[in-house]
Parts: sequence; structure tokens; C-alpha cells
Amino acid sequence: MIVKESLHDYMKVGIVHFMAYPFAAGGDQPVAASVAEVVEDDFFEEIEITRINDREERDAVTGLLRTSGVDVGFGAQPWLLKGGYDLNSFDEDRRAQAVAAMKAAVDQAYEVGARKIGFLSGPRPPQRRDEALALLVDSVVQVGRYARSQGDGGLVLSLETFDDSTDKRALVGTNRLACEVASEVRKAVPDFGLMVDLSHLPMQGETPRQALSATRDFINHAHIGTCVIRDLDDPAYGDLHPYFSHPKGESGVPEVREFLRCLLDIGYLREDAAERAVVAFEVQPLGAQRSRAVVADAKRVLREAWRTL
Repeated sequence: MIVKESLHDYMKVGIVHFMAYPFAAGGDQPVAASVAEVVEDDFFEEIEITRINDREERDAVTGLLRTSGVDVGFGAQPWLLKGGYDLNSFDEDRRAQAVAAMKAAVDQAYEVGARKIGFLSGPRPPQRRDEALALLVDSVVQVGRYARSQGDGGLVLSLETFDDSTDKRALVGTNRLACEVASEVRKAVPDFGLMVDLSHLPMQGETPRQALSATRDFINHAHIGTCVIRDLDDPAYGDLHPYFSHPKGESGVPEVREFLRCLLDIGYLREDAAERAVVAFEVQPLGAQRSRAVVADAKRVLREAWRTL
């Protein structure tokens, strides 16, 4: 497929704020200035933020988001990871704590005006996988029902698929397994969906075609980024989402181009869509790197990938 129109005719380009500005991931630092940097750049039509613990700071960010008119997503992934929460824990008390944390994330997502909330499964257990999957489904259904009962009921859940053996070692570490979870959850929460991230695919051992063909009926969010997995000693090894031009990175213009082509082929991206779907950068500065430089690199990669489709 050859596409000549603007990429913005097909997608809302987003960015994971707490990855581009990693100090924001814990929820305790002032973030309004960095959120302003993103929303004042009209290249972006969507931003994904995470918990902001200070009420005054949260109100300031909420005002920025409303003023700018961007779509807002809420990332519960840092909340779950930093808190050690496990939505598929065999320990019922631990699982209840994870569900409670997700409900608190739902509350804050509504507060800041988010329309979608991303999260991940708990760790992959060494055995009893099917039991863990059933527990995960039960937890997600609880959260989904809670989300529908709060606010205006319009917050959509999106389960992000991670690796199951490289870094996060999550239970939902393949996209086909994620589809099994989604199929069960949708019996109770019909608008539930999956988030597919290009940067995770090399760790999952899947190509864009394999991952997106499997998830075409469930995908409701897409991330693009890269990873380093061939050199265990590299500081960027694992699920760190380095800049696209990293010399040991797995994804660059060709891989982003293929990911976009597959998103078009499965109908996730369509020029005639009633509402354009989101494709969001997930890139992170490492060491002394500057956030703006890493984001600019990502924008250049996306433009070139689109130009050469």
C-alpha cells in the first residue's frame, strides 16, 4: 500500500509522557512544565500520563490538558510496577490490593479527563499458568465493571502485552495469549481491548505481522518504540525504550514502516475512520540524554517511515 496523505489523516500521534520524562513515573515530582512542552506541540494529539500524587499539581495538569484539547490516556503501568502489584497473584490479599490500586488509578484517570487506561498483567508464575490467567480475567473484569460505574462510564481498559522472559517477565507475554484473555474479559466488559507495542515484539519473539494479525479483533491502542536485547551488558538492555537511533536498537525506520503497514492492513488505521486511532511514541532518555532530543528523533523516524510506505 502506498500512502501519500499526511500521517495525521490516519492517526492521532501520541506520546507516553512518563517515559519521555521519566522523573514523572513515580508520581511525586512536578510535571506540569513537561506536560506543557508536549501539549504545546501540535504534532501530538494525545498524551499518556500517570499518577500525580499532589492535588495542586494534578489540578494544574488537568487544566493544561483541558485547555490544549489533546486526547488523554492514563498509564497505570508504573503504578502497578513500582507498587509490586499483581493482578494474577495466587494470594487473594495481594490480588485484592492490586485490584484496589487499579480502581484508584481509574478514579485518577477520570479526574484528569482520560478516556483510556493502560495496564499490564502480573508476573508469569513458574507453573499453574491457566489458574493465573483465570485470576487475571477476574481481576480485570472487576476493574472494568468499576470503571463503567464511575465518572461517565466511558473509560476504556487496554491491557498492554509485555515480554514473559526478558525483562518484565509478565504473564501476558505473547499476543495470542493476550487474545485469550481479551476474549474472556469481553464477555463482561465489551469495550475492553489490547495495547500492542512495537518495542516489545522483539522480546516476545513476534513480528509486527504476527502480533497484529493475532490481535486485529482486540487491539485498541498502539505504541511504537525500540529495545536492545542482543547485548546484555548494554545500559539500554531490556524494556527501557531507548531512542530510535540507538546503534543496537531492534527497531528503526524499516520496522516502524512495517508496523504501520500492518496497522493499515488490519484496519486499525483508516483514513475514513469515524475517530482516528492512536499511535503513541514510547521512548525514554537514558543517562544525560535530553527528553526533547529523544522525542525529536522519534518524530523524524515516524515521518520517514510514513513517507516511505
